[in-house]
Amino acid sequence: MGMDYIYGNTPCFLGGKKVAFDDQEIDLKDVLIYGVPWEGAVTWGDYTGAELGPKVIRLSSARYSGYLPELDEIDVFEHYKLGDLGDVDVVPANVEETMRRIENFSSKVWNTGKFPVAFGGDHGITYPIVKALGEKVDGKVGIIHLDAHYDNMPSHEGDLYARSTPFMRLYEDDNVRNESIVHMGIHGPRNKPETGKYAKEAGATTITSREIRKANDIEAMAEKAYNIASEGTEAVYLSICSDVLDFAFNPAGPVDGNGLTSFELVELVHAFTKKGVKGMDLVEIYPIQDDNDFSSHLASTIILYALAGNIIKEQK
Repeated sequence: MGMDYIYGNTPCFLGGKKVAFDDQEIDLKDVLIYGVPWEGAVTWGDYTGAELGPKVIRLSSARYSGYLPELDEIDVFEHYKLGDLGDVDVVPANVEETMRRIENFSSKVWNTGKFPVAFGGDHGITYPIVKALGEKVDGKVGIIHLDAHYDNMPSHEGDLYARSTPFMRLYEDDNVRNESIVHMGIHGPRNKPETGKYAKEAGATTITSREIRKANDIEAMAEKAYNIASEGTEAVYLSICSDVLDFAFNPAGPVDGNGLTSFELVELVHAFTKKGVKGMDLVEIYPIQDDNDFSSHLASTIILYALAGNIIKEQK
């Protein structure tokens, strides 16, 4: 069988098959991929083009199998079948309509009961995805948020859904347990002083990149974060911004030093999914800045580590 394409020369992620919500083929898939090619407000200098992330991540993924020799030689594709739903049809000139479309699309994804992976786009997409999840679960949602920045500003020049605001919107969501939000990997002076205060006032927990590094125990830090996120909740969601990584490992992300290594990130992701997460997103990859698409290539490894963790959880 030949390769499935989402559009043009863009293949389905990691060799998956193209599916649609009204297609019976979707019932045969275990993991659903979708893109949200959205970039709203808050760009700086040349760091723009996050809407290209879903396309270039898919293109880069064509190089890879599901085999991870370093994880007991697991082959993810012996356990899971991937379906690619394509992209949410965003409206670049209309923020509110785009948020509504992301929420509606995500709601249909959650209805399938499959494990979803969303590719951004900027971090503003996380709010409508988690909002849709919160309306499906019988209880509260907890969130593990891997990022250099809190992304919890009240607004950006009046825009409530900019990439700097999604966690303020989630603090306000009654279906999210604020005490079960963990901002993890936070670091650097691009954070504003008030953002840490907002997190404390909401009841969220902060774990900085320095704490992770000095602890020198990825499994223990993952367990600490997961225990907080899972307490009093029915579902834990994982949201990853590329700039939780040090810029040495993330050339397609903003220039944030003193971040995590690629090893630390994938080990954390693997540890979280071994414990159980409902779904995840990966956002803020800017292919225009990355001549060799290193960050887009790393996305495949991040997702494979996540799925490998899911497999281990299901086997317990």
